[in-house]
Amino acid sequence: MDDIITLDYGSGGRKTSALIEELILPEFGNPELEALGDGAILDGRAAFSTDSFVVTPLEFPGGDIGKIAVCGTVNDLAMCGAEPKYLSLALIIEEGLSTDTLRRVLASAAETARAAGVRIVTGDTKVVERGRGDGLYINTAGIGPIKYPGLTPKAMRPGDAVILSGTAGDHGAAVMLARGGMLDGGVKSDCAALNGLVSALMGSGAELRCLRDPTRGGVATTLCEFAADAGLGIELTEGDIPVRRSVAAACALLGLDPLYSANEGKLLCVVSPDTAPAALAALRAHPLGRDAAVIGRVTGGRRVVLNTGAGGRRVLRKLSGAQLPRIC
Repeated sequence: MDDIITLDYGSGGRKTSALIEELILPEFGNPELEALGDGAILDGRAAFSTDSFVVTPLEFPGGDIGKIAVCGTVNDLAMCGAEPKYLSLALIIEEGLSTDTLRRVLASAAETARAAGVRIVTGDTKVVERGRGDGLYINTAGIGPIKYPGLTPKAMRPGDAVILSGTAGDHGAAVMLARGGMLDGGVKSDCAALNGLVSALMGSGAELRCLRDPTRGGVATTLCEFAADAGLGIELTEGDIPVRRSVAAACALLGLDPLYSANEGKLLCVVSPDTAPAALAALRAHPLGRDAAVIGRVTGGRRVVLNTGAGGRRVLRKLSGAQLPRIC
């Protein structure tokens, strides 16, 4: 750990792992927390998750801080195998925020919750002095019963298929382009609630090992977490990973990597090889999974390797530093 906390510690990558493992877990360690899932599994019956949202700008193509706050917690619960039911929503509002902006954000959060079938049942509001809050921060927490138990990277086996439910890096690229009005690339965030997509996947009969939505740190960092938790490796094929041309172009222009750019409406899943076709068909039949693809397989090694389009092999590691801060 460094002597001070920098933006790198919020990247979702190596620095975030160090912050959790060296400072947070020693103070609060318990079996529910130490699992380090998208949410805590309580007595095997319910999942509980919380998340804070500090995205800038507050409104971006494809979403806003209200939509992403609801989707983020709904998705964390769904990745635990739970049915999201109830959310809290807490606002930290900076003095001077436009009332119209706040009204739009709240309307967006309400509509997103209705569409996802969850209810916002409690919350809190604080107002801080001008210059102390960057407009608006939101915290959401959620709870729901476990419907699909046993989802963990530790269940992965060599030969399992790795599936991505759609194009990589959309959200990070959209926020990047919207920030400061620096570029107009026509890229939209993929921000979406994934509980319906997870239900479709579970109904496919596929033998599912684990689920995760690749948010901060993107696809590459999430798969590195899978491999580390399982003590196994993952081998990817670059040509099989769907990336929108506009996202690839934006990332190339600014020296970023789509595999480390965040999504807010995609999931990664690992399934047994014989049931991968059923999982893929179920995902592609859902509006949020039309671009789903098998992007790799689990191996007996202990690292994530990308077979590149140029014929080389590239080792992927957790994101080092903050590729793009304040994206969620």
